[in-house]
Amino acid sequence: MAEKKYFYGLGRRKSATARARLYTGKGNITINDKPAAEYLSDNKTLLAEITDPLALVNKQGDFDVTIRVAGGGVAGQVDAIKLAVAKALTTAFGDLRGTLKKAELLKRDSREKERKKYGLRSARKREQFSKR
Repeated sequence: MAEKKYFYGLGRRKSATARARLYTGKGNITINDKPAAEYLSDNKTLLAEITDPLALVNKQGDFDVTIRVAGGGVAGQVDAIKLAVAKALTTAFGDLRGTLKKAELLKRDSREKERKKYGLRSARKREQFSKR
């Protein structure tokens, strides 16, 4: 059996990691072997957010997208998926890089949760200061 040709992209956000593969197809989106609508429990806004890079370049019906995502919560996973799909599009079509860059879809959001420090209640919260 011949291997299908695909374009690969990796995206990360907080502690979520997404690996996307773009195959030529009809526009089906699969996340962890489930349809995207089922995986995102029918949340229309998050589902629309995943297809943002494809919609921007008018390639929604041209590719089947297979995604493996792990770690983090649903919102972090969706942001990681969006970045992975955008990166996969740039490997497929180098001329789309400028368009995706202008829409800020190729930026990795590097903000992560700050660790708790000893002697404090949380990362920055302290006991109330009393002068007397």
